[in-house]
Amino acid sequence: MKYISTRGGDAPKSFCDVVLEGLCRDGGLAMPESIPQIPRETLDQWRKIERYSDLAVEIASLYATDIPREDLKKMMDRAYNGENFAVESIITTRNIANNVTILGLSEGPTFAFKDMAMQFLGQLFPYILEKQNKTLNIVGATSGDTGSSAIHAMKGKPRINVVMLSPYNRMSAFQTAQMYSVQDENIHNIAIEGVFDDCQDLVKALNNDIAFKEKHHLGAVNSINFARILAQIIYYFRGYFMATKSNDEKIDVVVPSGNFGNIFAGIMARKMGLPIHKLILATNENNVLDQFFKTGIYQPRASKEVHLTSSPSMDIAKASNFERFIYLLAGSDKTKALWQEIEEKGFFDLSKDPLWAERAMWNIESGSSSHADRIKTIQAVFENSGELIDPHTADGVFVGSHYLDQHIQLCLETAKPIKFYETIKQAVKDAPFDLTEVTRIEALPQKKEVMANNVTLLRQFIEAVLD
Repeated sequence: MKYISTRGGDAPKSFCDVVLEGLCRDGGLAMPESIPQIPRETLDQWRKIERYSDLAVEIASLYATDIPREDLKKMMDRAYNGENFAVESIITTRNIANNVTILGLSEGPTFAFKDMAMQFLGQLFPYILEKQNKTLNIVGATSGDTGSSAIHAMKGKPRINVVMLSPYNRMSAFQTAQMYSVQDENIHNIAIEGVFDDCQDLVKALNNDIAFKEKHHLGAVNSINFARILAQIIYYFRGYFMATKSNDEKIDVVVPSGNFGNIFAGIMARKMGLPIHKLILATNENNVLDQFFKTGIYQPRASKEVHLTSSPSMDIAKASNFERFIYLLAGSDKTKALWQEIEEKGFFDLSKDPLWAERAMWNIESGSSSHADRIKTIQAVFENSGELIDPHTADGVFVGSHYLDQHIQLCLETAKPIKFYETIKQAVKDAPFDLTEVTRIEALPQKKEVMANNVTLLRQFIEAVLD
């Protein structure tokens, strides 16, 4: 399997090479040259697999063809086990209403679904670096959960440094403490005076400077890295098997989405042959993606227009992985042209394009929620089922409620509610939280550097600290 750029300007590369590279040299994102097709016979065999890590090997081996299967198995066994995750099954399902099931993806060390991918990357990066005798300086951007998951997966790992950019004072107290309390020498937290999109733009600016990127061995851990997408594809398959009784059933999947990575993994899984009927994208007040799926116009917002919300991990107005979706629809030439339009005009409009006329075939719905919607949803779910959900998952449940049909609706959980206990308490005053661990983590000394939104300052930091 070889990987090419969504913008068509990069030579085909192996899986391991694109994992280390992150953003492609032409500014595009890596995509497999073809999407593996899973026949019904194979799907039936996969349903019988008992261990999550064994299913992960089956799926990953289709994409990481340059890694021996026995090595992949060792990595998956080390990533997905009872030491890293609170349950042996790795993920869980719990019913909250008729035909509505939460897929629990937050049993990992930082209580967020990002652990599902980061635990794999925490094994994958050192493996590739050792094989190629290289070092890697990961420069990432986070709106809250990616950062802590990446840091806890990479801390103390050989041949790796992590520089994680986060928006200053725009994460929950617990998210902040989870990240900034890590004291390992290979971890560097930088709080950028801006929003997540500013952090993401800084990372892309460094990646687009090929000379600087190669000189300082820069790589990416954000969902621009295809390995993240691969790891997420796996839980779509496992979640489907857990939520259904037979491969004859179809399901709808609701996905709270900020950077479009989580739902793009679902798009890939469906294209592989997983019986997903409808994908439902849920956003918060930063509803750029919802606006596209309703109007055909994709218009990322300026930093000053990004709302600070009670689902902060989705406070994003430039969805990096959306480019991969457009590439699947239109190919590399058109994708490159459309992103050039964004550079020149700030948006692109497909409403009169033949692609938009075919949108019913996409089988993607969308919606957004307000703070009040999320609070009411958290309250209603707790009253009806006794289950607590975090505000991002609540966004999904709220939007999903507008698209209920005869299929099982699987709503992807994004985080444990305890990560956002301040918001949960607004909805469920007597929420049964044990805050012992939260209090302990929030009391730990924190290490970070506050930095202006300035790429020159970031370059200077990398040159001074990582060289």
